[in-house]
Amino acid sequence: QLQLVASGGGLVQPGGSLRLSCLGSGSSFDSYAITWFRQAPEKEREGVSCSSGSGTWVNYAESVKGRFTISRDNAKNMVYLHMNNLKPEDSAVYFCAAKDRTTECSHGSMNYWSKGTQVTVSS
Repeated sequence: QLQLVASGGGLVQPGGSLRLSCLGSGSSFDSYAITWFRQAPEKEREGVSCSSGSGTWVNYAESVKGRFTISRDNAKNMVYLHMNNLKPEDSAVYFCAAKDRTTECSHGSMNYWSKGTQVTVSS
C-alpha cells in the first residue's frame, strides 16, 4: 500500500550538515504522518522527528531540537530531514516510517518502513 525509500546519508564531519529524503509511493501520501527514526549500534531505536500528513504539525526529539528540521513537499511525495550541526552521537542508521490510516503524529507501532540510510559523523 505504501512504499518508502530513504536516502541522503553519508559521512560528514562534526558540525556539518546533511539532508535526508524520504520518497513515498502512491497518490495519498499526504494522508500519512511520516516519522524519522534512527538506530545506532547497541542502542534502542528512537524517534527523531515527525511531520503530520499536511506538514502543519511537527515534533522533534529533545536531542535534535534546534538542529534538525523536518519538512515535506506532498506534491513530490517527499519528506525531508535537514540535519545541521551534526554530532558524533547522531551517527546511526536512519529510517522513515508511517502507520496505516494515521495522518497525525502519534505514538505507536509503524507498519511501513524504509530501508535505512547510514549517517556517520566523524572527523
